[in-house]
Amino acid sequence: MLGEGPTYDPHTGTAWWFDIIGRKLFEYVLATNDITVHDLPVMGSVLARVDDDRQVIATETGLHLRHRATGEMELVTPIEADNAVTRSNDGRVHKSGALWVGTMGRNAEKDAGAIYHVARGKVTTLFPDITIPNAICFSPDGAIAYYTDTVTARLMRVTIDPATALPTGTPEVFYDHRGDAGGLDGAICDQDGNIWNARWSAGCVDGYSPGGKRFVSLKVPAGQTTCPAFVGEAADRLLVTSAREGLSDEALAADPEAGSTFLLDHPVKGRFEPDYIL
Repeated sequence: MLGEGPTYDPHTGTAWWFDIIGRKLFEYVLATNDITVHDLPVMGSVLARVDDDRQVIATETGLHLRHRATGEMELVTPIEADNAVTRSNDGRVHKSGALWVGTMGRNAEKDAGAIYHVARGKVTTLFPDITIPNAICFSPDGAIAYYTDTVTARLMRVTIDPATALPTGTPEVFYDHRGDAGGLDGAICDQDGNIWNARWSAGCVDGYSPGGKRFVSLKVPAGQTTCPAFVGEAADRLLVTSAREGLSDEALAADPEAGSTFLLDHPVKGRFEPDYIL
């Protein structure tokens, strides 16, 4: 229904992603084409490796520690756990081991969410009054963070401390998306500092240079593309999730691949995600 939060674990050759609304976690082994679907007790949206046995998942109540062998989950860092209006959405781990994660209203209520910095269990509010947090990613040197509130149609850039992932500067507009079709959704940053952003309702993944120029737009056979991830042994392929949420029967008939997850053939110079440090 709402594919989101793809990531790749190079230790196991496995891609992971969520159906947020369906409370499901997908586990896909690229080499064998095997997929396993795990039911979750809560809505999850972001997954990061902790070690060989454990993962951390951002959910509607905060960060849960998930044990891979059993699927058992335990709440370790509450985030808006007492707020029934919100859930987690986009997020990504910085090379320091800290996590940036965003929350939003379950019905995209205006200014209901925020973007948080979570380091070893400590939660710091970075940007309050966010409606739909997306596009969180970091430059290869860890000195720049990108993010957006999708309703603003602006991809933001802010300098951060490479050792902590905490902001050191004032956010500025990196790319003004106003006037373009669709909305800025999930993003990742490659070895060269290029940003790859899924464009919701436009059926594509756009590449932006570090200078803020769009240099390519890759078509995806589903309109509501949500987030890309670098996958494969060399992190040289793009996996992209999509959604069918909110589409009428007529719209679904015109967009039969909606909700599918895709592997794109376009070569990229990707990077593997760092582990989250408890």
